[in-house]
Amino acid sequence: MYVKTSVRKSKHGEVRYLQLAHNEWDPAARRSVPKIVYNFGREDQLDKDAVRRLVASLSRLLDPGDALAATADGDLVFTQSRPYGGAYVLDALWQRLGIGKILAGLASSGRGRPREVQAAERVLFGLVASRALAPSSKLAASEWMSRDVHIDGLGEVSDDACYRAMDWLHAVRGELEKQVYFSVADLLSLEVDLLFFDTTSTYFELEEADGEVARNWRGEKTAAGSQDADPEKTAGFRTHGKSKDSRDDLPQIVIGLAVTRDGIPVRCWCWPGSTSDSALIRQVKQDMRGWVLGKVIWVADRGFSSATNRRFLQQGAGGYIIGEKLRSDSPLVKAALSRPGRYQVVAGNLQVKEVRLDDAPDRLVICYNPDAARRDAAVRAGLIARLQETIAGSDKFTATKRAELRGKISTMPGLNRFLRVTPGGLLPSPAPPAPSSSAPSSPSPPATCSPSSASNRPARSTNSPPSPDRPASTSHADPRDAPRGPPCCHNRRSQPQSAL
Repeated sequence: MYVKTSVRKSKHGEVRYLQLAHNEWDPAARRSVPKIVYNFGREDQLDKDAVRRLVASLSRLLDPGDALAATADGDLVFTQSRPYGGAYVLDALWQRLGIGKILAGLASSGRGRPREVQAAERVLFGLVASRALAPSSKLAASEWMSRDVHIDGLGEVSDDACYRAMDWLHAVRGELEKQVYFSVADLLSLEVDLLFFDTTSTYFELEEADGEVARNWRGEKTAAGSQDADPEKTAGFRTHGKSKDSRDDLPQIVIGLAVTRDGIPVRCWCWPGSTSDSALIRQVKQDMRGWVLGKVIWVADRGFSSATNRRFLQQGAGGYIIGEKLRSDSPLVKAALSRPGRYQVVAGNLQVKEVRLDDAPDRLVICYNPDAARRDAAVRAGLIARLQETIAGSDKFTATKRAELRGKISTMPGLNRFLRVTPGGLLPSPAPPAPSSSAPSSPSPPATCSPSSASNRPARSTNSPPSPDRPASTSHADPRDAPRGPPCCHNRRSQPQSAL
């Protein structure tokens, strides 16, 4: 398709006409003949604005590079085009947080510093941009930075340059995390009165785990035979452990993250995959001690609720809120559940009841979520309906067939929970659950939380269901859902404290 120009002569001179045409093969004439698609009219009366709109509309059908090449002047040769918008926005945020200046300052001294600091900083930014815009391997990331995106100050990048930059980043990570956090805290005016901490694991598709190496009490690699080496910590970094992804057959690492009440990350940690959660929060608090955050309440789940951890978190006028499982055999939980009392509404989906026990230093707070109660009741009703359907007519089965059915149901934890067997071996149909009330009945499941400013004790918190007919379950109370005023986040060092 092309623009055809035709000339007509008149007594006033020549008049040029423009037409949009394309060639079609004429079998009879055995040649191509032009076919007019659209007539633009006289060239001197051409509606150029309409032509521009047509060109812009057609350009949308092409890649940006092809569109530029199609409209470029004849003296210009189009070479390539690269996306710029996403990297430009991320680079602006990078500079606004001062990360480039921080890296330049960290490279002023110390072993392992890069020869070209600016180039190393650009490579590190490119890796961050790649993770945000086009997640991939380091080799693919180097190709992406070199060919698929435009990043100011960054040219051709090799995978070796990426690995060298990451080696340096690992060496300065502690001070870098600290300075970046303070930059973010100043920019966003962060409140750090509450720190939420938890761990997870991620596995690697490897045939074998890493070889064992000597490590210190923090799980960091150290020289074999050194005074810092802890024999009980000897392990590879990617090694087998309790997987939270249910992949105990693959090597893994453990990752910890501390965030503010608004979910802004403060710092992250990595440990060998065989590391247990219990003692990690003590290391985390020690690592944060030099950051001068002021008085902090630590919020964690029941995996960190040992007495040793609670005593450690009390040091330096600290406090804690630790969730406790309602179905545990803890005498404190049983005693708190037996105490009557009224619930107070602190948020649309949160009702709480404070319980104080004479022989316990903790302030226990029972939390009830009406939305979760209705959701759990619907799940229970669905499970019971499935169980009733599964065992329907089983009274007519032989004892062997009923035993086979029981074995099959035992592999389904949700259904097996409601299965009952009579002394005669029959499988009675479970009764449907009673409807849950809109307000929790008393007594209701308890939870523990740090004491108020008047008593100045620390606390734990636990969510629990309201109805006595439903099995006990727990979820962690979230202080972000509660008003800023509750005193359950204040502690005093002079008094003993613990949390459930």
